[in-house]
Amino acid sequence: MSKLGNLGARLHRGEVGYDFVKNRKLWYGLSILITITAIVGLAVRGLHMGIEFQGGAVFTTPKNTSASVSQAEGYAEEASGHDAIVQKLGDGSMRIQVAGIDTGAADKIKDQLSDDLKVEAEQINAELVGPSWGDQIANKAWQGLGIFMVLVVIYLAIAFEWRMALAAFVALIHDITITVGIYALVGFEVTPGTVIGLLTILGYSLYDTVVVFDSLKEQTKDITKQTRWTYSDIANRSINSTLVRSVNTTVVALLPVAGLLFIGGGVLGAGMLNDISLSLFVGLAAGAYSSIFIATPLVADLKEREPQMKALKKRVLAKRAQSGDKGETEVHDESYAGEPEDAAPAVVGPRNQPASRTRGRGRPSGKRR
Repeated sequence: MSKLGNLGARLHRGEVGYDFVKNRKLWYGLSILITITAIVGLAVRGLHMGIEFQGGAVFTTPKNTSASVSQAEGYAEEASGHDAIVQKLGDGSMRIQVAGIDTGAADKIKDQLSDDLKVEAEQINAELVGPSWGDQIANKAWQGLGIFMVLVVIYLAIAFEWRMALAAFVALIHDITITVGIYALVGFEVTPGTVIGLLTILGYSLYDTVVVFDSLKEQTKDITKQTRWTYSDIANRSINSTLVRSVNTTVVALLPVAGLLFIGGGVLGAGMLNDISLSLFVGLAAGAYSSIFIATPLVADLKEREPQMKALKKRVLAKRAQSGDKGETEVHDESYAGEPEDAAPAVVGPRNQPASRTRGRGRPSGKRR
């Protein structure tokens, strides 16, 4: 742990670092590949919408049901004539979902299930969801997501600038696409819990991105007054200085989510935990990746299209060519923080005057007079 803390301090001071911005084409290509895979999975398999979005009925059996999941699924499909989803709950009961049925059909299915499962009809709990209510929930979810995106872009454009707002928006779309695509590939059911998870991961993704952007904004206040660093160099320093913080917060957030996903959902068989935890787990990982490898390199690309940044880059490269300096990755002295280029270095600690070479020569030992 002390080595990790040491590494974080050295990254923050600019003594070591990895050139994320220089290798941005590699990260862009990897993100495009993952995004295409997610889109293909979404187009081929589609999303498995829950009954909350398409209407239907949910039947919950008592704890003493002796039938297996596959048997209960066959009974439900035979009684309803529709596809059924059966989940084994942690207390031994089963949750049977049948989409696209009305109230009258639900009563008949309940009676049939009681005969097939050999339990009393009163012991089977039935909940109905109308299709109009499901459409309303879906519309509200899309509206909430759209409003969130608009407010985020407006805030970032005001707090930082439009290039950072655009980069953050691209990173958010990247995270949502990957999360939804993995949902389609895995085949998990989309429920209101899934929507809650998606909105939550957007906040986590923006947190890491805003931390890097804030550092970048602070370090580039007077960037054009010096000829030592390009915008990409300082953007790379901002990523490295906040890298350990981003990794630590992401790991700490992923650990309890992994517990929900693999223990709560896998071992206990709780359906709602699966819906929320999968979206959180994938979204948190994708959000940490996009804030480091997508958002900040994209800002650097957009900023260096400006005429003043192009002129700065030419001056920096010309100076490096004259002095033989190889650039950001091999320079380990003080980092640029907006001070003038030729400023005198700060003195740390007490200053001691050097002893004179002739002091004390020719004097006798003993007490001075």
